[in-house]
Amino acid sequence: MIPFIKASACGNDFLMIDGAHATGAITDLTRQICDRHNGVGADGVEWLFPAPDADIEARLINADGSPAEISGNGTRCVAACLASQSAKTSLSIRTGAGVKHCNLISRDGNLFEFETAMGTPVAGGEITIDGVKGMEVSVGNPHFAVFVAAFAANWQELGAAIGRHPHFPQGVNVEFVRVTGVHDIEVRFFERGAGETHSSGTGSCASAVAAVALGKLNAPVNVHAPGGTQTVRWAGDRIFLRGPARIICRGEFLVQ
Repeated sequence: MIPFIKASACGNDFLMIDGAHATGAITDLTRQICDRHNGVGADGVEWLFPAPDADIEARLINADGSPAEISGNGTRCVAACLASQSAKTSLSIRTGAGVKHCNLISRDGNLFEFETAMGTPVAGGEITIDGVKGMEVSVGNPHFAVFVAAFAANWQELGAAIGRHPHFPQGVNVEFVRVTGVHDIEVRFFERGAGETHSSGTGSCASAVAAVALGKLNAPVNVHAPGGTQTVRWAGDRIFLRGPARIICRGEFLVQ
């Protein structure tokens, strides 16, 4: 039996599991437990390990068993789990994209709100992939932000095709972005290893960075997604992501 905690950040859900249980084929185990019909169901697993330079290390494996550098929402879910077990209001989490610092803004029962220091983004130039123009952005993991006047009926198919394009040998997270105001965007996400998600923390950051870089709006940026709203602000060249994380349940998974 593998104990887990499940949390959701704007509908982007993750399982937090002690890394001591990561025996055998961690990719197969992650796929089993993330299965939404025969497992617990999640967009990924944050496997937790001790860290000498942070409160904890979180190694993210996507629902399909592929590794990822970081999830902004997943990191916030880890922070919520840590905050639920201690009185700390400032938490450091080592990810594949470095140590991220999460500051607790508020708590209401199992609902937490954090602002996470996401570091310095890197905005590349605009390129065209299979006739779709977008901007490459790195926020510790790769993104491709596409600006649209309206979301196409087949945007998921377009996102999947872009993610498989040879230009991105490691894959890419794809965002379709609609500007709705001087500080607001609406976004749809198609993520590496998970497909369509209700939200994305790093995707929200990448979309905001691309919109500001292209002069489409001004910071701070409110990012509206089907799962909820997050806010991206700048301090110098660094960005900060603010949003909620809710602990949903705790349980045990019976390994097949």
